[in-house]
Amino acid sequence: MSNAADVRLWHTMSFRDADAMVAWLSAVGFIEHATYRDEADPGVVVHAEWLWPGGGGVMFGSLRPDGVVTNVGGSSAYLVTEDPDDVFRRAVEAGATVVQDMVDQDYGGRGGTVADPEGNQWSFGSYQPS
Repeated sequence: MSNAADVRLWHTMSFRDADAMVAWLSAVGFIEHATYRDEADPGVVVHAEWLWPGGGGVMFGSLRPDGVVTNVGGSSAYLVTEDPDDVFRRAVEAGATVVQDMVDQDYGGRGGTVADPEGNQWSFGSYQPS
């Protein structure tokens, strides 16, 4: 079995308004690695890869009839960060809705959960599973 630090996970998502979500992901702290748009309609993201500074990231695209991921608003992700309060605050300022306020967890660390503008849930915490 691999060590947790050796595991690489990329969360995949589709967005109804990819440009709005690009702005939200940027505000939260994701960094653009690659974004490929439809040549005929630059408003359509065909495939994008955005990195989380602590490791891993998200792959996403615009919701479209030929897309593979269709559960818009039905995703949930946990992001490890040294300052979850700051990331939580930035997420809310960028338009997220609070699902669970920031709290100190019984199992260690601190965390909270928001829903992004499309309804996906994002938990930000300092707890790093080992």
